[in-house]
Amino acid sequence: MDGEKLLRRLVIKCFHINKVEFGSKNSINDNKLTIDRNVLGELVESEDLIDRIEIDIIKPRQHDKFVNSIMDIIPISTKVLGRIGDGVTHTLTGVYVMLTGIDAEGKQMAEFGSSEGILEEQMVFGRAGTPSKEDYIIHVDVTLRAGIPFERKLPLAAHTVCDKFIQDFREILREIDGRSASESHEYYDKMRPGKKKVVIVKQIAGQGAMSDNIILADDPSGFAGGKSIIDIGNVPMILSPNEYRDGALRAMT
Repeated sequence: MDGEKLLRRLVIKCFHINKVEFGSKNSINDNKLTIDRNVLGELVESEDLIDRIEIDIIKPRQHDKFVNSIMDIIPISTKVLGRIGDGVTHTLTGVYVMLTGIDAEGKQMAEFGSSEGILEEQMVFGRAGTPSKEDYIIHVDVTLRAGIPFERKLPLAAHTVCDKFIQDFREILREIDGRSASESHEYYDKMRPGKKKVVIVKQIAGQGAMSDNIILADDPSGFAGGKSIIDIGNVPMILSPNEYRDGALRAMT
């Protein structure tokens, strides 16, 4: 089209996971993700506010288990080339990470209303941002130290340690040959002079300990390297369509 200008090209390559299990080391191979439980000790030691961490594998349609307050649902994605919004991203399908939290005295990591309970009663499956009933869920349950007043540093410690757990799989995913992807999608940010301008306004919470949100982390839907909406003063932010598609906003609400 005359005058059309290409700003960004984003390629998202998906690698489908058919099975998740525990094993001797973290790996992604032949559509199977393997988790090494031995890393939990190192993760606990890395954060002073963490008392213990438990990891469970929730298989498809087996959602009749009790969970503590759901703090986030996180895809496993990583940048292979470029920055958030352009280049190449690798992501896993068929599996999500679910972070839940409580403290050692039994207090839920929640402010305005906790979401502990039977998982199938607490989560609406198959929506944007939630697993389908056919997906595997890697359940990371963090217990914070007792006796600490509830404030931002507690849930942020849980998010930090969960992000460290995911990071090992990001490093593995980054090295997988893109030609073996289950599917690949290309998206373009374009300027079209003379055409209508469309802006989508998304309002997110920017207050409280549980309502923090992270923008433009190092990896899609990541935590490390991101900026807190609260810390930047809740000012309006402009994202390109591809930045949004690529997980620039990690909404923890």
